[in-house]
Amino acid sequence: MRNLLTALLLSAALSLLLPGCKQDPTAQTDTPAQEPAAAGASASPGATPTPSPTPGALPRPSGPVEFSDVTAEAGLRFRHNTGAFGKKYLPETLGAGAAFLDYDGDGWQDIFLVNSTNWPEQKGGQTTPALYRNNQDGTFRDVTREAGLALPVYGIGAAAADYDNDGLTDIYVTAVGPDKLFRNAGGGKFQDVTRAAGVGDPGFGTSAAWFDYDRDGKLDLFVANYVEWSPAGDVHCTLDGTNKSYCTPQKYGGQSPTLYRNRGDGTFENATARAGLADPSNKALGVAVLDYNDDGHPDLFVANDTEPNRLYRNNGNGTFTDEALTAGVAFGETGAARAGMGVDAADYDGSGRPSLIIGNFTSERMALYRNEGNGLFTDEAQGSGIGKMSEQSLTFATFFFDYDLDGLLDIFAVNGHVSDDIQKVQPRVRYAQPPHLFRNLGRRKFEEVTALVGRALGRALVGRGAAYADYDLDGDLDVLVTSNGGPAHLYRNDNANQNDVLRLRLVGARSNRDAVGARVTARGANNFRSSNTVRTGSSYASQSELPVTLGLGRPDGTERAFTVEIVWPGGERMTLQQVKANQSLVVQEGQGITRAEPVIFARAAPTPTPAEN
Repeated sequence: MRNLLTALLLSAALSLLLPGCKQDPTAQTDTPAQEPAAAGASASPGATPTPSPTPGALPRPSGPVEFSDVTAEAGLRFRHNTGAFGKKYLPETLGAGAAFLDYDGDGWQDIFLVNSTNWPEQKGGQTTPALYRNNQDGTFRDVTREAGLALPVYGIGAAAADYDNDGLTDIYVTAVGPDKLFRNAGGGKFQDVTRAAGVGDPGFGTSAAWFDYDRDGKLDLFVANYVEWSPAGDVHCTLDGTNKSYCTPQKYGGQSPTLYRNRGDGTFENATARAGLADPSNKALGVAVLDYNDDGHPDLFVANDTEPNRLYRNNGNGTFTDEALTAGVAFGETGAARAGMGVDAADYDGSGRPSLIIGNFTSERMALYRNEGNGLFTDEAQGSGIGKMSEQSLTFATFFFDYDLDGLLDIFAVNGHVSDDIQKVQPRVRYAQPPHLFRNLGRRKFEEVTALVGRALGRALVGRGAAYADYDLDGDLDVLVTSNGGPAHLYRNDNANQNDVLRLRLVGARSNRDAVGARVTARGANNFRSSNTVRTGSSYASQSELPVTLGLGRPDGTERAFTVEIVWPGGERMTLQQVKANQSLVVQEGQGITRAEPVIFARAAPTPTPAEN
């Protein structure tokens, strides 16, 4: 890869090729001011913009795609604390998630790592979550304390979005006990507004998702809760008949999820009962937002642990109806409820409909529910190839993403058992397990390529959360993984950007500012199609970046152009014609492209960290 000087020279040369485009991608925007229009940008949704040209002489990577563990050189020093001290409390098994977010508005994805902390009866200092600011050179700086986030909480998950439409990304943290809402106050600072906003859910929070369920332009919040557990109500379980082990969720009653409706004045109302979502039999670990019936209203899928999954259809009148049983996603193939963990929804088969990928317990296999388009789903895990390959894994986080930028969504899965003593009763099952990377071959088939993308990604760990983002802005998607009681790992994607790519950040006007729920599709020659949705939540207790990355496949030596179609959360449609590949675009609802910059494939080398004396 190129060094920093080469990258700077390339950037300077490219600035001469891009008249009329804003040249400083690091300019911070702390107010919801309208995005500046790029030269030739469309002034109306149906007009044809004139995108900035893509330089044809950019150096392109070559060689096999490889994920490199760059955690140390990136400056991530985080380690998750389960709080374990011999009591074997249930929450200690669940780990914690992570989120990619651009908290300072400079266009570079930062990292938020959820942490748990010590139990009240335990001696020792308290641990806090961590916020790492992207230095734009491949490294990160820990800004937790100065951001006002150094607050101990037994955290599990995170969801990040601009809930108050002020142009700044806020953070919601699920926890054992009251959840937390941190409002981004600008200037790199966050404020705990949980009490004032009315969102301090007292349950056992796991995953959460921001979405605009009533399509009023304000982001609402869905919180998945797990079981009725407390230290006082902890149950004694054992695997070997003698020593205490971690209990299964069957030993505890479930908890209802919570739906918070955004009032638009900084506060929320608990709309759970009115929406028909109050159900204490849930034992939820994952949530995905999807419009499975294509009626324009966002639905919810909830992955339950040892209870039937839920598919909540949005009725369009502020209420939901559970259709999981009739849709075929409530139970596994045997008719029994599985131990659902993480979940994601996306169009992996080019049908134009979102399907579901779900992580399950050891021996249960992952589930790949294909959306048939008639309200029904079919589990194609076995026929697709991922069923047998995931049979011995206990999968927490999982998501769809296009790791090789060929236009087909691949699958990533993070694994790790919940019992640290599992080998006493199941010698062939490991506590630490390697992740899975399944490459989409087309025609609804996958192959496992974990062993083909470098040694780093295949190393075993007690995996829990995972998220993806293009943190170094070189066009391909990198991966962040958390481990239970261990370090976080940042895996840099090298060489996938030898394929063409298009990156879009959407800005809502009538819709929520983050455009959560918008669908983006790129169409090209020979019936090429690549699509994805702006979404929060998904995975397990984690969130990937909000900008959409569309893989466009192999370059053909010409200056390729695509038609980009956007369906905004409120239903407005926008078509952008002759959009050239290898660009990073900002698209504003009602206007079109307001900023266009080329993807820089050369990665700047990080500045070495001085050795400590």
